[in-house]
Amino acid sequence: MDMDDDMARQQEGKQGRARAAWVPGAVIVGAGPSGLAAAACLAARGVPATVLEMSDSLASTWRHRTYDRLTLHLPKRFCELPLLPFPRGYPAYPSKDQFVAYLESYAAAAGVAPRFGCRVEEAAFDAGAGAWAVRLAGSGELLLARWLVVATGENAVPRVPDLPGAPRFAGRVLHTCDYKSGEEFAGKKVLVVGCGNSGMEVSLDLRRHGATPSLVVRNTVHVLPREMLGLSTFGIAMALLKLLPVQVVDWILLAAARLALGDTGKLGLRRPKTGPIELKNLTGRTPVLDVGTLGHIKTGKIKVVGAVKEVTQSGVRFADGKEEQFDAIIQATGYRSNVPSWLKDGDDVFTIEGMPRIPFPNGWKGKNGLYTVGFSQRGLLGASADALNIARDIHSQWNDMMSRPGNNIVVLQCNNNAV
Repeated sequence: MDMDDDMARQQEGKQGRARAAWVPGAVIVGAGPSGLAAAACLAARGVPATVLEMSDSLASTWRHRTYDRLTLHLPKRFCELPLLPFPRGYPAYPSKDQFVAYLESYAAAAGVAPRFGCRVEEAAFDAGAGAWAVRLAGSGELLLARWLVVATGENAVPRVPDLPGAPRFAGRVLHTCDYKSGEEFAGKKVLVVGCGNSGMEVSLDLRRHGATPSLVVRNTVHVLPREMLGLSTFGIAMALLKLLPVQVVDWILLAAARLALGDTGKLGLRRPKTGPIELKNLTGRTPVLDVGTLGHIKTGKIKVVGAVKEVTQSGVRFADGKEEQFDAIIQATGYRSNVPSWLKDGDDVFTIEGMPRIPFPNGWKGKNGLYTVGFSQRGLLGASADALNIARDIHSQWNDMMSRPGNNIVVLQCNNNAV
């Protein structure tokens, strides 16, 4: 009897579920950009991988949880995944539809075919089998793999903070994951809670469709122009960081931003004491790259307001005691990781919030063949770096395993699908 097959039977007995099946290579959980990048990098090195995706398509968040006007916030050269550039005809800042099309082409070119409709109920390391046991919801199907790559990302689940009094509000309350266009809010007063890139862009989109948006700004925020003198602000920062300390680069960026945008504090957008890049490195908070919102704030067409104390039937009461009526409330409050809900034995890599314990660039590898991609808080650039590191590391172990005398790999069948 093959040793892997024997361990699969042992694992089957432990779980009391459907027969366990060994998966050659790695199991990758998540078919967004991060998971696809990891799978493609492994494929390029000849290492097989099974990509599990709970939704019915790859890049589900980009397809279904983003607003219509969304474009990449950074120039495309900073958002390309390993091994395949964007098509030449793409603009500097591709739209969400163009990015999804790119991901489709990327998966096809790499031969990555995710298994859709596969939600991981639990993944835990089995020391006896020396493998990760990945159980799928519904069918109870159990997969065993030497390596597990967590690629569900930082933005798996909408973060919806409690708004006191929200149930009595007569209007609509929604998260930006359900927002598509300001067209349906034309002529209405809309409160946008959250002043990150999404909150700023949704406010701009609402205004362009004839709505009257108010933007809740509770904390300090760095707003930078997306471009300076025709060049990407991010690109300028990356170039300067190769020559200068981060604090000096932050000083240059803020001086240029003040010249381009003026004193944002006078508009209710107070800046943090820590510079934008240093703050990003320390906390993961991303500076806002202005694409036109600030101009409407300056003219009063987009109103900046303070923290919300509670929601009333017809609007909100702010922390300063003032009340205002609104027709809708949109929560631009971001997303969070879902890793704690399904991953066991990952405490060396993840915090209880499902974020990396070790900061970028060293948080991609854990114990017992556990890897993480897309949690670096460095966007697609960070995910690409993680994917390359993971593929290199697993490939080394794969070669070692394949070179052992008498080793063979058995491809088993699960639910009539090869895995």
